[in-house]
Amino acid sequence: MASLKEIRARIVSVASTQKITSAMKMVSAAKLKKTEGITTRFLPYKNKLSEALSNYLGSLEGEVNIPLAEKREVKKVALMAFSSSSGLCGVYNSNVCKLFKQVYDEYTENLGAENVVVYLVGKKINDYAKKFGIKVEKQYAPLAESMSFELAMEISDMMVELFLSHKVDRVELVFNHFKNAGVQVPTREVVLPLKAEISGNAQTFDYIVEPDKETFVNELIPKVIRTNFYSIMLDTLTAEHGARMTAMHIASDNADQLSQELRIQYNKARQNVITNELIDIVGGAEALNG
Repeated sequence: MASLKEIRARIVSVASTQKITSAMKMVSAAKLKKTEGITTRFLPYKNKLSEALSNYLGSLEGEVNIPLAEKREVKKVALMAFSSSSGLCGVYNSNVCKLFKQVYDEYTENLGAENVVVYLVGKKINDYAKKFGIKVEKQYAPLAESMSFELAMEISDMMVELFLSHKVDRVELVFNHFKNAGVQVPTREVVLPLKAEISGNAQTFDYIVEPDKETFVNELIPKVIRTNFYSIMLDTLTAEHGARMTAMHIASDNADQLSQELRIQYNKARQNVITNELIDIVGGAEALNG
């Protein structure tokens, strides 16, 4: 059995760790609330913009030339994946890294590694890519440090340019979707070519646009793509904060349980020490009386 001094040192160490995990849990909870608030305020705008595009496309007669929705044979792919740049968030990073590797292997098997252009956001997934010798075209700073609509515009406009110039035929994102604070779902989503869904009841709308319908549609679509990128970035950042808050909550509970077990162990050891001392005293007294 460990000595009383060793057990006391472990109790102090566990208590110190519990303070850290509890503080990190509160910080992550505050960040989660903030990003959830931003997402809640942004989603109605994103949904309304997509709805406007869908309604307008449904109200048109005849075909409209939409370059960003052009479906062509996939010969080259741009693959972008998101992770955090710090740990202590459970399986958040490992899950998205596994899905990224799965998607990457799927494309390289069909197209060859030279036809898969990789863009990464976050240090953890960049380290993972280096581990497997995956060539990275560009790495972006973690979302937690640089999250802004300007970043979403920069990335989406770059992807749009790659698609329009026929340098890539598909753009796919790999990220963690936020379901709730305890559940993050590794997700893959094709953002280009755009799925221009047409509303079924859109014929009731009568739109008047200037200068012409194709110009209007092709001006609106890049804005829809930007909002889609920003929405996904908010989603994965919210998932990160939720995962870290949950992980720190579990760690704090485990530390509390371990602390209780150590105190029981300490009391038992202390009781043994007192019992042994009493035995020695009684034994010495009997020896003197004898």
